[in-house]
Amino acid sequence: LAVAHDGKKRIHVFGPSGVCVRRFGERGDAGNDIKYPLDVTVTADGHVVVTDGGDCSVKAFDFEGRGILAVREAFCLPWGLDATPKNEVIVTDSEAGALYRLAADFRRGELKKCQMIRSRLVSPRAVAVCRTSGAIVVTEHLGARGPSKGSTRVKIFSAEMDLIGQMDSFGLNLVFPCRIHATAVAFDKEGRVVVTDVCSQAVICLGKPEEFPIFNPLISHGLSYPVGLTYTANNSLVVLDSGDHSIKVYSS
Repeated sequence: LAVAHDGKKRIHVFGPSGVCVRRFGERGDAGNDIKYPLDVTVTADGHVVVTDGGDCSVKAFDFEGRGILAVREAFCLPWGLDATPKNEVIVTDSEAGALYRLAADFRRGELKKCQMIRSRLVSPRAVAVCRTSGAIVVTEHLGARGPSKGSTRVKIFSAEMDLIGQMDSFGLNLVFPCRIHATAVAFDKEGRVVVTDVCSQAVICLGKPEEFPIFNPLISHGLSYPVGLTYTANNSLVVLDSGDHSIKVYSS
């Protein structure tokens, strides 16, 4: 499990027992440095990939924390990312309003392809790839209207990048009893969309793309400000809680 944060060494890698096995990525301009990490993922072959908002790049590291690849040319402000089972990385560009697919030989540090696969998104941030169907879910952060602080929208695309479902905070509020502000998103092993909601301090399942959206709170107590979300191989749910600076692991 890799976590990005704002400490001295910005990437921490934890083993299954919860022990931190690696720390790397200090602030700076050297090859192994990370100025301002926004998201992190681990590829199928064990490489750690980070979006760095400080120099608008996507950086890949080996498990020892050595920088092996940095991609800057294509991006305005890369934000969220998730690795696919094919060892590719899906990246959101919040400023460009776009979604990219990045393919590389991480062992050799060679970029193969960085392709825009979707444009005209509104400040896309968190992204997740379904391991079974290849579907992609993205959260968009919409501009504030009037005195509100803005809202979020969740969009689901098929593996072929066809839009198959979407719902914004206003629409969710018409269906559900609370206003949802989605900060992170993931797919569970059954292909259901799960989001963190900072308004209700909860983790909520929105269902599979074909039934989207339903409303099923998975965690409704014990969170302060959930901003990160992922599932482990054994289907445990991991939540990054920025409110009390902790990682919380829940059984399936």
